[in-house]
Amino acid sequence: MIIYDYFRSSAAYRVRIALNLKGLTAERQSIHLGNGAQREAAYKAINPQGFVPYLVEDDFQLSQSLAIIEYLDEKYPAPPLLPSLLQLRARARQIAQIVACDIHPLNNSRILGYLSTDLNVTDAKKTQWVCGWIHDGFLAIETLLSTRERPTTFCVGDTPSLADICLIPQVTNANRFHCAMDKFPIIMGIYDAAMALPAFDLAQPMKQPDAF
Repeated sequence: MIIYDYFRSSAAYRVRIALNLKGLTAERQSIHLGNGAQREAAYKAINPQGFVPYLVEDDFQLSQSLAIIEYLDEKYPAPPLLPSLLQLRARARQIAQIVACDIHPLNNSRILGYLSTDLNVTDAKKTQWVCGWIHDGFLAIETLLSTRERPTTFCVGDTPSLADICLIPQVTNANRFHCAMDKFPIIMGIYDAAMALPAFDLAQPMKQPDAF
C-alpha cells in the first residue's frame, strides 16, 4: 500500500489517522504542495487531479480522503470507523461532511494561495477568512454534539469514528491560525481525548517526516 501524502494536508491527515487506528502500514510518498509538486507531470500521471491523499494498493488506485477511509474500513473492518447503529452512522457522516465539504474546501492551500497571489489578500484578512469559515462550521457541529442523548468521549460514541477523523485535523488548523475556540467546549473536549491516543497524536502534521 502506498499513500501519496503531504504533512500539512488536512485530507491526508485524516487518512493517516485512519491507517493508525486500523494498525495498517503504508509506504508514504510526500507530494510537497507548497512547492507545486502536485502540478508536476510525474504526479499528474499517477493522479490526474493532482491532489493528496492518493491511495495505491496493488492494482487499485483511489483519491478523496472520505472514499479512501471508507474503503479501508470495509476492507479492514477492525476496529470499525462507523457505528453499528444506522442513525449514528448517519450522524458520523454528517459531521464528517460538514468538515470535509463545507469548511475545508474554503480553507485549503489551493484557495489560500489564490487569495494571496491572485487577489492580494493580506495575511490578516486571510486569517479572518479561515477562522470565519471554521467558526460557522464548528458552531453547527457544537450544536449537534450538544443534542446527544448522553455525553460521549468522541462525536458519536466512546470510540473514534469517521466524524472524529475529520474533526481533529480541522481543530489542528484552527489552532494553527489561532482561531478563537472558546465557544466550542465539546469539540475541544473531543480534541483533547483524541490527542491522548497515539493514532491521532502520531498523525499530527509536525510529526511527519516531510514536516519543516
